[in-house]
Amino acid sequence: MQNKPDLGREPIGRLLRKLAIPTITAQLVNMLYNLVDRIYIGHIEGIGTAALTGVGVCLPIIMMLSAFASLAAMGGAPRSSIEMGRGDTGKAERIMGSCAALLVVISLILTIVLAIWNRPLLLLFGANEETIGYASRYMSIYCLGTIFVQGALGLNAYITAQGFSKMSMITVLIGAVLNTILDPIFIFVFKMDVAGAALATVISQAVSCLWVVRFLTSEKSNLRLRRAHLRLDWKLLGPCVALGLSPFIMQSTESLIAVCFNSSLLKYGGTLAVGTMTILSSIMQFAMLPLQGLSQAAQPIISFNFGAGNTQRVREGFKLLLICCVSYAMVFWAAVMLFPQVFVGLFTPDQALAEYAIPCVRIYLLAIGIFGVQMACQQTFVAIGNAVCSLFVACMRKIVLLIPLIYIMPAILPIDKVHAVFWAEPIADTLSVIIAATLFFHVFRKTLKKMEQN
Repeated sequence: MQNKPDLGREPIGRLLRKLAIPTITAQLVNMLYNLVDRIYIGHIEGIGTAALTGVGVCLPIIMMLSAFASLAAMGGAPRSSIEMGRGDTGKAERIMGSCAALLVVISLILTIVLAIWNRPLLLLFGANEETIGYASRYMSIYCLGTIFVQGALGLNAYITAQGFSKMSMITVLIGAVLNTILDPIFIFVFKMDVAGAALATVISQAVSCLWVVRFLTSEKSNLRLRRAHLRLDWKLLGPCVALGLSPFIMQSTESLIAVCFNSSLLKYGGTLAVGTMTILSSIMQFAMLPLQGLSQAAQPIISFNFGAGNTQRVREGFKLLLICCVSYAMVFWAAVMLFPQVFVGLFTPDQALAEYAIPCVRIYLLAIGIFGVQMACQQTFVAIGNAVCSLFVACMRKIVLLIPLIYIMPAILPIDKVHAVFWAEPIADTLSVIIAATLFFHVFRKTLKKMEQN
């Protein structure tokens, strides 16, 4: 088992590198759950393009499920790390237990809602007569594994919060490898097409979930998931949910954004434009998940030292996180600008769809190079427990800027309407980075100065 890093004394650079490699690997591997499905589905003979578009319509709902896991986990895990920094392991365990109970309740509610209303929701999210059959078959099976998705994603954050990043990576790796093996068996051997892809994902998430629970209930874990703590303690859950609202909004609004994009694109470009959006959202994951992995690696470092009152290590942790996020984002931006056809080719063999998507990729991801600034600032707000600022930054980019721009840009730009819709993304990203950076450097300095004075 991985030796627990000394979050309070080990050099920041070595510590971040030790935690970042497994967390980034875990994020990239986790992406395989949906990407592998899409790659295999896109290559189903005769129905590949329509089936791919149908599964793409399911993506907003899948992201919503992940968002609810973040509501309990990404708010609770930093709180647990802060309490560990203060030396109160008992409270850290109670936080984890209450958040685990919340995950179970949320899972049951979501399963019922999706089982009853999955078809109307899919139609709302952009499905049409050509794609609704594929989308409904996929989601009717996928929703049965909601509790496993919540458990695997939500509870794994508490393994990372302790510094056991390698164990967290193994958890994700087990599920992703199993999914990659089962997908072609169910899709092509058993001729289950999209239903087989959904079944493979559910089984894989179930195995990951069981692995997480086994570790957190074992003596290997410094924070134990105990039966006595599995209750909804709202005195503990209130601050966790407040802090978790930021990552929840970041992920849940992706569903709303997808609805806005798909409805607008369906109007101006039809099924081909909606299929392009499926490809673009998949490529965006290549950019976002490593940034999230870096943030997850830095979170226990920043949170632990914030709880311990070590402001110098908090500053060092943020600076290194900022440098790493911006460096990665710029490299990714250069790659996608120079070789968009490589990224597009991963998701479709359809030449017409590929040619349509390539110029859209360059537009949609034009500002991704500076987005590392926002990720570093926003996730540090979460790490130090600043719920208000992290929530403001999350709302600004998606709700205040991007959604209105999706509808404004086609009306004001004298270019192809589909391209005008995609221009909303880089404009919103640029404005939100400026706002987030300005707010962060004011609040961050003020917060640490107040800690030093106290």
